[in-house]
Amino acid sequence: MTAEALDQENRARERKWRRRGLWSLALLIPLALAVRSYDSVKALLGNNDLLPRRVVWGGSTHFGGSDWKLTDLRGAFGMANLPPDSVPVLADFQVKIGNPDLQNLWLGCKVALIDKDGRRWSPTSIVSLKTTDNVGNCVAAIFSGAKSGDTLNLRETFLVPKEATKSIRPAVSVASERPYFLLFQLEKD
Repeated sequence: MTAEALDQENRARERKWRRRGLWSLALLIPLALAVRSYDSVKALLGNNDLLPRRVVWGGSTHFGGSDWKLTDLRGAFGMANLPPDSVPVLADFQVKIGNPDLQNLWLGCKVALIDKDGRRWSPTSIVSLKTTDNVGNCVAAIFSGAKSGDTLNLRETFLVPKEATKSIRPAVSVASERPYFLLFQLEKD
């Protein structure tokens, strides 16, 4: 074999390996990005309510180690000193405790109201209504010392625009179930 033929063969091999190298980069770069972003995507999914589990009116469902049931959703009218065109809304839940480890299962417990456009309202402390001693809220329930089989009555108070009251639905989420959350339907749904 002549020196010229060997030189051409070496160049052909070099081009072949360069192409292989470029193709491997096209595969390895997206793979490296996926590996580096895995923890970020996992944290994003774990901290947001993304996938609703719908609960029919009057029904209960197992969530966060307990059985949740929406017992009432109503407006509280006739209150003074509220922003114009706003309505206080009370959401009442009855929760039968299954697993009493609420400090781990209910960590980050959030109750919200969601309307048909996806707008969310968090509980408010602007409106304070007197409740009976046996009614608490989601966060207080975590530290209540409830035992398996106990039934807790929970209430959250919201302040929403009047026009949103026609389409709001209560939602409940806890860290142990995220990205899933409960979305309660109303009688008219």
